[in-house]
Amino acid sequence: MTYRDWLPTSWLGGKEDTDSPFYSLQKQINTLLDDFGSGPFPKDQGFTIRSNVSETDSEVCITAELPGIAMEDVDVSVTGNRITIKGEKKSEKDEKKEEEGRQFHRIERSSGSFYRMMTLPFEIDPDSVKAGVKDGILTVTVPKPSEIVEKTKKIKVEKEG
Repeated sequence: MTYRDWLPTSWLGGKEDTDSPFYSLQKQINTLLDDFGSGPFPKDQGFTIRSNVSETDSEVCITAELPGIAMEDVDVSVTGNRITIKGEKKSEKDEKKEEEGRQFHRIERSSGSFYRMMTLPFEIDPDSVKAGVKDGILTVTVPKPSEIVEKTKKIKVEKEG
C-alpha cells in the first residue's frame, strides 16, 4: 500500500476507486450527512427529500419520500417544463416535553422545509398532472404530450456479425 491509497481521489486527479473499502464508507457518510441537511444544499434550505424519476412511452413518474409530513404542508406546482415539489415538516416546539405520562428529554426528528424542482424535456400540461400519496410516498404522474409520444419509435437492437 502506498501513500496514494490513502489520499482523496480529488487530490490525485484520478478516477474514483470503487473497489476501495473507503469508497463504500465515503458513500455511507455522504448519505448520512445528506439526511441531516449537510449535503449539497445549504443549511438554511432545510432538508432534502429522496426522489425517483422514471418514465414509460407515455408518461413520466416522480416519486418522493415524505414520511411524517402532512399533505396540507406539501405543494406540487407546474410552470412550463418544470415541476416543483415543496413543503415543510413541522418541528416539535420544546426540548423537554411530556406526552402520555412519558417525559422526553431530547427530540431528534428532523424538521424544516424542502424544495425539489425538476425540468422535463417538454412543456407540461398542468391539467393532466396527477398527484397522490400512499404510505408516505408522493407519486406525481406527468403524461407526455401526444406529439412526443407519436415521435417516439423503438429501434430494435440486433447482434452484429
